[in-house]
Amino acid sequence: MFIQSSVGRSQEVDAFSAGQEAARQAMGGLKDKTPADIKLILVFSSVVFDQNKMLSGVRSITENIPLLGCSSAGEITTAGPSKKSVVVMAIATDSVTFNLAMGGNIKEDALAAGRTLAEGLKAVSSDGKLAIMLPDGLAGNGADIVRGLQQVLGENFPIVGGAAGDDFLFKETYEYYNDQVLTGVVIGAMLGGEMKIGIGVRHGWQPIGPPRKVTKSKGAVLYELDGKPAVQVYEEYFGKKAEELKSEPLARLAITYPLGLRIAHSDEYLIRDPITVGESGELTCAAEVPEGAEINLMMGSRENAIDAARQAAERCLEEIKEQGGNQVTTAIVFNCIARSKVLGRDAQKEIDAIKKVLGESAQLVGFYTYGEQAPIGAKNCSCGRSCKSEFCNETVVILGFGE
Repeated sequence: MFIQSSVGRSQEVDAFSAGQEAARQAMGGLKDKTPADIKLILVFSSVVFDQNKMLSGVRSITENIPLLGCSSAGEITTAGPSKKSVVVMAIATDSVTFNLAMGGNIKEDALAAGRTLAEGLKAVSSDGKLAIMLPDGLAGNGADIVRGLQQVLGENFPIVGGAAGDDFLFKETYEYYNDQVLTGVVIGAMLGGEMKIGIGVRHGWQPIGPPRKVTKSKGAVLYELDGKPAVQVYEEYFGKKAEELKSEPLARLAITYPLGLRIAHSDEYLIRDPITVGESGELTCAAEVPEGAEINLMMGSRENAIDAARQAAERCLEEIKEQGGNQVTTAIVFNCIARSKVLGRDAQKEIDAIKKVLGESAQLVGFYTYGEQAPIGAKNCSCGRSCKSEFCNETVVILGFGE
């Protein structure tokens, strides 16, 4: 039983050449494996490239090996974070199966899109143990997509993933499904067979001030906290009026000071990023905020963000060791773009912290997302217990495979 991987990265200007070079590096790192041993190709790419040409470059090397990926807001490999690049991971295994499926149109019905993906995954996999999802990061309610999968796969079925990005432009994101470049959909993979997997999930943001109750909300729009316009939580803390928060995008402030939701099945907070302020003081967030929930203003720092990444890596490794594994060979990192913005030049330190825990033998690939999907604060996800997944913001998710 083995699972091994190799990673390639390219910053070539020509899109086809960039995809080709990254894929050639990834495939070339598995010299002792045959093409039949390689079961999955992962691709994450900047939108600076023509997406179809980039993917054609990748496919010129990987040919018909199942491929999954998306556009990003920054790319991650074992070497660290990068921008305006294409990254490719080739995964070889004799024990893990990766079966792919595509969901529906998120703009038309996000919940149905998630259900369609889950139904497709169940149809192609008889022994599914974990699902990876890559939704369009701009098309609709990400929490509804997760719920759609859970309605079919079960509330505690482990789901991990990241929402596609577009280099912090917030215009259009893309999903890669075998030979196709798509937009507005959710795609994914069902993992089955024999495997040792670990999932680490942390954000590092801490609550400040008293908790408040969400007294009025609809979807991602938060109207009132404790019966008052939601924007007052920022007015009170920062001394800025709503008009000032409108003129200077709230999203910039909320990178360091987001909102945190208390959730019933965990002692961890679920982060929500406010994006804009409305005429009546309502906040539009990056994901839904349920009415009746308890919410806190949160505060982050570079030190806490890096420490959270270390803790996530430690949890990932612990889970693999609990299953009899000794090391992590392969890790996929879904990391919120807000964390990259907080860390700035220290973004490399976060990846270095992850690598130090997982070990020198671990190969990393990943991307900076517009939202993450994972079981918050859960343990023993590989065993299917306490694994209710959520749509997250400002969180780092590490999915590790061990031997």
